[in-house]
Parts: sequence; C-alpha cells; structure tokens
Amino acid sequence: MVAPRTPLAVRPLALGAGALVVVLLLLAGRYGYHRDELYFRVLGQHPDWGAVDQPPLTPLVARAETALLGDTVTALRVVPAVCASAYVLLLALLARELGGGRGAQLLAATGALGSFPLIAGHTLSTATLDLVTWLGALLLVTRALLRGERRCWLWAGVVVGLGLYAKLLVALLLLGLLAGLLLVGPRRPLRDPLLWAGALLVLAVGAPNIVYQIVHGFPERDMAASLAAHKGSTARATFVPLQLVMLGPLLVPVWVAGLLALLRRPEWRPVRAVAVAYLLVCAFLLLSGGQPYYTLGLVAYLWAAGCVVAARWRRGLVLAAVVVDAAVSAVIALPLVPLASLGSTPVPVANQVVRDSVGWPAYAQEVAAVWTSLPQAERAHAVVVTANYGEQGALARYGPELGLPRAYSGQNQLWHVARPPDSATTTVLVGFGDAGEDWLHERFGSCTVRGRLDDRVGVDSEEQDEPVRVCTGVREPWSRLWPRFAHLD
Repeated sequence: MVAPRTPLAVRPLALGAGALVVVLLLLAGRYGYHRDELYFRVLGQHPDWGAVDQPPLTPLVARAETALLGDTVTALRVVPAVCASAYVLLLALLARELGGGRGAQLLAATGALGSFPLIAGHTLSTATLDLVTWLGALLLVTRALLRGERRCWLWAGVVVGLGLYAKLLVALLLLGLLAGLLLVGPRRPLRDPLLWAGALLVLAVGAPNIVYQIVHGFPERDMAASLAAHKGSTARATFVPLQLVMLGPLLVPVWVAGLLALLRRPEWRPVRAVAVAYLLVCAFLLLSGGQPYYTLGLVAYLWAAGCVVAARWRRGLVLAAVVVDAAVSAVIALPLVPLASLGSTPVPVANQVVRDSVGWPAYAQEVAAVWTSLPQAERAHAVVVTANYGEQGALARYGPELGLPRAYSGQNQLWHVARPPDSATTTVLVGFGDAGEDWLHERFGSCTVRGRLDDRVGVDSEEQDEPVRVCTGVREPWSRLWPRFAHLD
C-alpha cells in the first residue's frame, strides 16, 4: 500500500529556493554570455514557430528578458534562476508523492545543487526549460499511477505540449514511459480514456511547433543526425561517466538505491515503469549517439526516489556527501573562480559551459581591429562572416559599439536568417581555422590572416587562437556562394 502524503516542508523549501535564486543572480554576470545565450539573443530578434535546431521558446524567453530587464548577462539569466528554484520544489514534491517525509523532501531538494542542475540554472539553455518539463510531467504521471488521480493525465498532456516548445526531447520521455508500462505494467492506465485525452492534448497544445517540423521536412531530425555524426562517438564513450557525475559522484548511491527500490518495492510497483524508462532511454541514447545529459530528468526522479530510501540511512554520512558534492558542483558549475585565474584551474576542462562563457568582448574587439584596418573605400563593400553562432552572436552584441557592421554565419538557423549582399567583395572571415587552402580557394581569390582571437585569460576555448582573415575576390555572388557556408552543428 502506498504511504500517505506527508505535509510539505513549505518554509525550509521556500527559503532554500529563494536563496538559490539570489545566489544565482548575484553570480550571473561574473564571467559572460554563454555562446548559446548569444545565439538565442539573435534568434529572439527573428521569431518563428521553430528553427532547424530547436523549438521557439528559448529564443523568445531571451527576447522577453532583454526587452523587459535590459540587454545584460544577468537579465538573460533571471528565468534560469527561477527554473532552478522550480527544480528544488519539484524534487521535493516527487519525494513527497513517493511517501517521503520532511527529511526525504529536504534531501531531495538538494538535488538541485548537483553540477548539471546548477549549470542549467546558471545559464539560459534549452535544457533549462526542458528539465522543468520533465520533472513536472513525471510528478503528474506519478500522481496518476501511484495515487489514482486520473485527471493528472490531462495536466501532464498540457505540460508536455508546452514543453515541446522548449525541446522536442520530452517526446523521448513519453516513449520511454509507454514502453515501460507495456513491459512491466501496470497496463490498466493504457485503457484509461483520460490518458489518451492527455496524449491528444500534447498534440493540440504543441501543434504549431509540430506543424513547423512537418512543413519544413523535420529539420531537427537532420540536426540530431548531424550531432550524432559529429559527437556520437564521444557521447557513447562518456555516457556512463556522465551519468555518474550528473548530480555528483557522491550522490550516485542514493539515486541507484532509488532505481533499485522502484524496481523492487511492492508499494512502488505502479511507478516502476519510470525506472524501466530510464534504462530504455539510456539504451536508446547509447545506440543513437545522443547526448548523455538527455537523461537528467529521469536521473533526478531516481534521486527523489532514492532520498525516500536514504532518509533511513545514517544522516551524518548522507549530509556530509550532500555538502561536499554541492561544494564541488558549485565550483565546477558556477563562476566562483576569479576570471584571471580560471585558465590555470581544471574548471574549464570539467565544464564546457565555462569555456564557452569567457572572451567574447575581447574577440569582438579583435575583429573590430581588423575591420578598422581596412581602407574606408574597401569597408563600403565588405562583410563579416563567422564560423559559428557564438562568434556571430558576440559580434551582434558588442559589434555595434565598436563600429562593426552586421555579421553573418552559416551555422544552423543563422544561415536562414540572413546572407551577405551580392555587392560585398571583401570578407572579414572569423574562425574557420580548420579550413584548408582548397576550401578557401574555392570561395575566394586570396585570403590573408590579419589577426588571432585571444580571450586574454588563457582558457582553451573553441575560439582561442582562431584566425581572422581578410579575403578578397569572391568567386561567385553571395546568393550562389551562401549555400556552401551552411552547416549543422
């Protein structure tokens, strides 16, 4: 028999969630924009029902934040901080649904201090909103399966439908749960009309985004294939290690205990499909080369279940593990290390988000130096083209105050946003360090390296030491040349 719900630890949870928001906002501007945030800022200025690499919600959030709160890093990170507080509450609520008392609820809430949840709460990303969707949907599914609250199927449909606007990945959760129910039951909910009404609500609420994908030939399928081709082998090699560090290595025993308890405890039989869904999603991602962090929502659920189990363990040992893990996660995930010392620490190696959050103003200044070195007459017929959306986004953010013109990029959705005019005969080419002489010769008459990007703090990022070239003699008008710059990555 399922344990009755215990009272929610409202006051400590509210204080903890509020404190987390304050800390995240105080630290928000210490380094700089993440490359994806710069990209979202640009896409938000060109709203559409979708893009080749993502649904529309995250760019729209970026646009709303900058419009209402100012065009700053901190303003862009208000929603992530609020989402982090939502993680706290949702994890506690999941533990409560599974029969956890005050101690289990508070322990579950600390899962928001794991490295990956902290990263999602510090920077605006599609994962920021996606994690709220997964946890919210799992909470409602748990109430439907474990408590028999059938109307929760309808609310789950609404949550998932809205979540599709942040990331289509939530469909993987639905497929995993469906397969889990078919394999280990209970199967009676599959005959519940309210469950299928919830499925219809997913389609109805998410219809514009789904229609966009159909009309445009499922571009996110092509994006996923590109990611698998470029990063699939790395994703497979790092899959298991990243499962172990997602919340922190010291917390692994807790969520593994949750996984085993979900499979074995008689009172949790109605929701053991969630544990099976985790195993199935892991298998699918390993086979397809999907990113390891895609399982974060399910790992968080296993953590909440494990906290109900761990509430009976030795409190001192569990508390020590949580404190040490939270401290290490904070150093890795948040901008606590002084920027001047960052390059001499292992933090940028451990956290790619950190590597991608420094140097952008310096890069813009270095591109501006090359631009201003061009004769005035040549600048009148020149354009700036970048290798990736981070570089383009940085120039869109910092370039106007440095006298730079609009920058273009062929990466992902930016290729569709705009292309250089046919009147452009000189190109300031930013990045493309791995482009060989043949690649350059096919597109331009001549190219000369005029500078190198340097973040000035010594972090080995994707941009560090990339060339800034001046290329002349465009082989074809840009209207014909531009398709050759398109790339998904």
